[in-house]
Amino acid sequence: MADDDELDSIVMRLEQGLEVKDRRYRLKSYKNCFVGSDAVALMMSSGITNTEEDAVLLGNVLLDAGYIAHVLREHRFENKRLFYRFTKHEDHGAPASDASSWAAFLGSMNETDTDSDYARADQRRRSSVQASLDLETASQLSPMDTHNLALLSKVHPADWKNPEPKKAYDLVVIGAGAGGLVSAAGAAGTGAKVALIEARLMGGDCLNVGCVPSKALLHAAAVVAQMRNTKELADLGISVSGTVDVDFGKVMERMRRLRAEIADNDSAQRFTQKLGVNVYLGRAKFTGKREVVVNDDVHLKFQKCVIATGGSPRLPAIDGLSDAYQAQNPEHPLILTNESIFNLTELPARLGVIGAGPIGCELAQAFARFGSEVQLFARSGHVLAKEDQDAAQLVEDALERDGVELILDVTAYTRVHCDDKSVHVTVTRKDEPDHPVTYSFSQLLVAAGRRPNVGALDLDKAGVAFDDSRGVHVNDRLQTSNDRVYAVGDVCSPVQFTHASDFMARMVVRNCLFFGKAKFSQLIIPWCTYTSPEVAHVGLSRRVLDEEGKEYDVYEKPLAENDRAIVEGQTRGFVRILCKKHTDKIIGATIVAAHAGDLISEVTQAMQTNTGLGKLAAVIHPYPTQADAIRACGDLYNKTRLTTSVRKVLRNVIKVQRSGTRR
Repeated sequence: MADDDELDSIVMRLEQGLEVKDRRYRLKSYKNCFVGSDAVALMMSSGITNTEEDAVLLGNVLLDAGYIAHVLREHRFENKRLFYRFTKHEDHGAPASDASSWAAFLGSMNETDTDSDYARADQRRRSSVQASLDLETASQLSPMDTHNLALLSKVHPADWKNPEPKKAYDLVVIGAGAGGLVSAAGAAGTGAKVALIEARLMGGDCLNVGCVPSKALLHAAAVVAQMRNTKELADLGISVSGTVDVDFGKVMERMRRLRAEIADNDSAQRFTQKLGVNVYLGRAKFTGKREVVVNDDVHLKFQKCVIATGGSPRLPAIDGLSDAYQAQNPEHPLILTNESIFNLTELPARLGVIGAGPIGCELAQAFARFGSEVQLFARSGHVLAKEDQDAAQLVEDALERDGVELILDVTAYTRVHCDDKSVHVTVTRKDEPDHPVTYSFSQLLVAAGRRPNVGALDLDKAGVAFDDSRGVHVNDRLQTSNDRVYAVGDVCSPVQFTHASDFMARMVVRNCLFFGKAKFSQLIIPWCTYTSPEVAHVGLSRRVLDEEGKEYDVYEKPLAENDRAIVEGQTRGFVRILCKKHTDKIIGATIVAAHAGDLISEVTQAMQTNTGLGKLAAVIHPYPTQADAIRACGDLYNKTRLTTSVRKVLRNVIKVQRSGTRR
């Protein structure tokens, strides 16, 4: 029998040779593990033992002596794909758990269960449809740590029991993203009987895979960039000793923690207990013009219905992309979308990004700041194609300063294919159309637009017109071809923003329940791309007005002339306000600034209340603020009113005042 010194030496060799990392089986995560069969192979290949039998025997000696342990203390050491730890990791390696029903639901599985065990497990499941749905929903989130368990317990509880349906509902809402939640809450607040149906995660994209997680990442990335900007810090008289290191795993853990905290507002419990909404978790389909069915067995009749099923990432038609995406290992996907990139726990060494819209630009910049080598592809010749070109150019410059390589002259994406560890993108470029170039990445983010979620609703049975590209067809009051059914949000809208879905929902509640006549075309919807600097926009742009050949007046203030921007070193940007020719009626604005998304609201309010630019000049702003650049644009307009005739009149008034003083 080996003595303690020999065992110490063996353990040291195993620690050096084995891959110890966090591992996942089914939907459970285990920290700091190695695999039993890997340890057996290492013992034999390194000469510690000669046979498999001896390796297993030695493994059990180490287990009995307390050097290693099975993660759940359920197995002896075996030559199988079982998870073990060196006991020095035990304090940090407990399996993920949460005091929620999800922990219990997932706890029925361990790493030795077979597919037949899996199919028979957990008699608490309500039905085969619901069980499949629950597990499909949970599999969208990774890792299954405390924070994601907490999120699931709020937005898709495992022990949720759908209520007994009422005889009829005043309003049935399909989809619990921003548009669906606001529709349900608004209608319930007026006393309506409301049912809300969600197949996946309440909160929709914004909470789970959009606004909330992305802004948590962007904030962390901005702090990293600021700390690494040694030139700016030196100008401020600040020096940072050593390196600025990023623990990407902790960045993502913080995101998951904050997302779970924010989820309270969108939770099934809140909508049921506080708002009085009947929440159904399951897949909805229409069975007629006034009825939907949930999970093929619960029938809900309605007076009115709102479709708010949102959208999903669109995979462009590139040879090999769809097949590679479908065939990839879900435990370590090489091809990412906004729905999966927030599951990462390790920073990609090389990240490719297809698509230079808001999502592509925001995440390309963030990952470059974290330390990835990032290449951003587009066919438009520049980023943010919907923005004025000079605004987009400021973002391009910022991306390049942060290390993003821009490949914006793609004429065609020829092929995407994967091997075990890399994804390869072949493109042709404008300057060399006959010489395709292949780029290789650790992972690839596809951010090339979205498609409406319409395919599984059986809309034909409800008499609702739709198509796969535009989604549900609606009129200006957001009413479908079935006059009892309305739609809001990404499933029907050309503008795909959470705040747009919110206000579409408010409009629809008035229109469908209270004979309202509000029109979508009357909404003034701003938007913002949260790069550094941000680009915010409302109304018409110079690009659109020029394309349409319309005349307009421009009032612009560079941030290089704004005192607050100067003292904070944020002079790359501008405030630009467009007015109807020869008037102060605001018809659009573009702002490029560190906090453009906050600044644009003042202009949006002016447009909403029909406040002219001249009146904004009279709004007192605190000094110094970047928002004062908006007031300064008002000054520029007022100066145009000082025509030669007006100046002559004013001079005469002053002369009169002087003569009166002399008397």
